[in-house]
Amino acid sequence: MSKRTPLYDTHRALGARMIEFGGWEMPVQYSGILAEHQAVRTKAGLFDLSHMGEIEIHGPRALEVCQELLVTNVARVQLGQAQYSILCYPDGGVVDDIIVYHLADQHYFLCVNASNIEKDFAWLTEHNRERATMVNRSDEYALIAVQGPLASAIVQHLTTLDLGQLRRYWSVSGEVAGVPALVARTGYTGEDGFELFVSAQRAVEVWNACLDAGHADGIAPIGLGARDTLRLEAGYLLYGNDMDAQTTPLEAGVQRLVKFDKGPFVGRDALLQQQTVGIPKQLIGLTMDAPGIPRHGYELSVEGQSIGVVTSGTQSPSLGVGIAMGYVPPMHAGEGTSLAVNIRGRHVPAHVVARPFYRRS
Repeated sequence: MSKRTPLYDTHRALGARMIEFGGWEMPVQYSGILAEHQAVRTKAGLFDLSHMGEIEIHGPRALEVCQELLVTNVARVQLGQAQYSILCYPDGGVVDDIIVYHLADQHYFLCVNASNIEKDFAWLTEHNRERATMVNRSDEYALIAVQGPLASAIVQHLTTLDLGQLRRYWSVSGEVAGVPALVARTGYTGEDGFELFVSAQRAVEVWNACLDAGHADGIAPIGLGARDTLRLEAGYLLYGNDMDAQTTPLEAGVQRLVKFDKGPFVGRDALLQQQTVGIPKQLIGLTMDAPGIPRHGYELSVEGQSIGVVTSGTQSPSLGVGIAMGYVPPMHAGEGTSLAVNIRGRHVPAHVVARPFYRRS
């Protein structure tokens, strides 16, 4: 049976259409994907991300453990700062992509993907070897995001924290609508915004306060459908689609995260070898040159020969064309390269472009 977030009844009351996602019953849309997408791009949107997981790592050796298990250099993450990172298997495949928050000295907080909570916690615990204290806090937290150009003004109405001083990928503890919260200037939409970690028991209070505070500014509740079109336009990867255990960070185009010079970490040897011999496939962005919507699993071809597959795709609401990401051999990954997407038996022309597809002005 699918799990439900603390906001399940609230979503039903707002008329959301619910679907199963990663083992959770989640809202896929309220008023409609296009309207919700535009609300985030032009005003503000409110997201329930409470299906995401939260894992705490603390103790005198917490940094040592994080350095060994994450590909990034966690030692460079200052108090209050956040960092996008990746957990790898010994063969370089991706366990999960996460955000790690440095809450206090030797105290780290990992936000992990919903479908990977149990897997990640088991993997982290196995490799921890009892050096640090690890606690799965996922059931204790709700995660609410406010995203869009008006997000800062809306959340500022609800807190005495000076959000103007909070930089992107930094966090601060305080209160939002009178509820204790970890406020992070992070997001998955390509817009400015905040993610609010609050007690699951008080999630409805914070959600309703955000809706009330943003009512005059046109804030809208946003489902997973628009969350996907927003993140795809912004070029953000989705675990299970664009990266998984069969792909490495080098293949997925996030090699900038991998810090070989920081010392040993799980997957380092395999990734070093791949860096030396070269990657067999590479994640690309592509834009359609003719009408057609590229979807997950569609074949990519050059001159009729299959060369790869679409991992994520949609009709971009902001650009008005089909956009996608997918894997192809490096020889076909150069910007401007022509290829085709097999859409219901038709080879529809497209070309390779740089990501992100959309940048906020």
